[in-house]
Amino acid sequence: MDHSILLWSIFNVFIIAMLIVDLVVLHKEDEAVSIKEALYWTGVWIVLALIFGIGVYYYMGSQTALDYYTGYLIEKSLSVDNIFVFLLVFTYFKVPDEYQHKVLFWGIFGALVMRLIFIFTGVALIERFHWIIYVFGGFLIFTGIKLAMEKDKEVHPERNPVLILVRRFFPTTKNYHGSKFFIRKMGRLIATPLFIVLVVIETTDLVFALDSIPAILAITRDEFIIYSSNAFAILGLRALYFAVAGIMRLFHYLHYGLSLILVFVGVKMLLSNFYHIPTPYALAFIAGALALSIIASILYPKEEDPVEAENLPDE
Repeated sequence: MDHSILLWSIFNVFIIAMLIVDLVVLHKEDEAVSIKEALYWTGVWIVLALIFGIGVYYYMGSQTALDYYTGYLIEKSLSVDNIFVFLLVFTYFKVPDEYQHKVLFWGIFGALVMRLIFIFTGVALIERFHWIIYVFGGFLIFTGIKLAMEKDKEVHPERNPVLILVRRFFPTTKNYHGSKFFIRKMGRLIATPLFIVLVVIETTDLVFALDSIPAILAITRDEFIIYSSNAFAILGLRALYFAVAGIMRLFHYLHYGLSLILVFVGVKMLLSNFYHIPTPYALAFIAGALALSIIASILYPKEEDPVEAENLPDE
C-alpha cells in the first residue's frame, strides 16, 4: 500500500525530534537512568504508540489499525528478548551505568535504519517472488523451535565476525574514556571499548530483525504500518531496558511464549494462500501466549543454582 511522502516525512520528523529531545535535552549529561525515569518513559512510549493506533483507525480504517496493533504487539514482545542480550553484553564488557543510555540510543537509531531497509526489501521480495513467503514461514517455525530448546542465553562477543573485522581496522583502548566512542592519540584514531559494545549491540539487533520483520509480514504488507509499529516498539525498548533489566531474569518461561509466537506467525504465513487467520484471532493468540509465559514465570519461579548464586557479582 502506497502512502504519501508527506505522511512518511511527518512520521520520521516526529521520531527524529523525539530522539533529539532524548539525547540533547533529557540526557545531556552522562548519568545513570533511574528506574522512576525509565518507567515514566516506558509509559510515554506505550501511550504514544496507542494514540498513533487511534489515528490509524480514523484515517486508514479499522482493519489497518488492527494490523498495526497486532504488529506492534509482535514487535514489542520479540524485542523484549533484546533486553536479555543488552544485559549480557553490558555485563560482559562491564559498561558503567552512566554510559549505557548513549550506547542504546545510537544502537536503536541504527536499528531503525536497518529495519527500514529490511522492511522494503522483504515486501519487495514477497511481491516479486511470492514463493519466498514459504521460506520466511519455515524460517520462523525453525527459529521458534530453536528458541524453545534454548536453556540459557549466552553471548560470545569475541566470536562476532563484525567485531573481529572492526578490531582489524581500529586499534582499541583497554579502558573507557568517558562516553566517547573514539579518541585521538598521537594523531591516530583509536576506538574505545564503548564503540566495541555499540558494534555488538548493532549486530545482535540485525540478527533479531531477521526474526521480527518476517513475523510482521505475516500480518500485513503495508510498509508504513510495519515501520511505524517497529519504530514505536524499538524506541520504547531503551526505556523498558532500564525499567525492568534487573527483573528480566525472573521471567524464565518468557522464551517459550516468544517461541510459540514465532511458530504461530510462521504457520500463519505458510497457510496464507489457503486459509486466512483473522487478525483479531492472531492478536488474541499472541497476547495470550505472552501473558501465559509471564504468569507461569511468576507462579513457578526458577530455583536458583547455589553455585551460580555464589558467583554473582556484588551490587
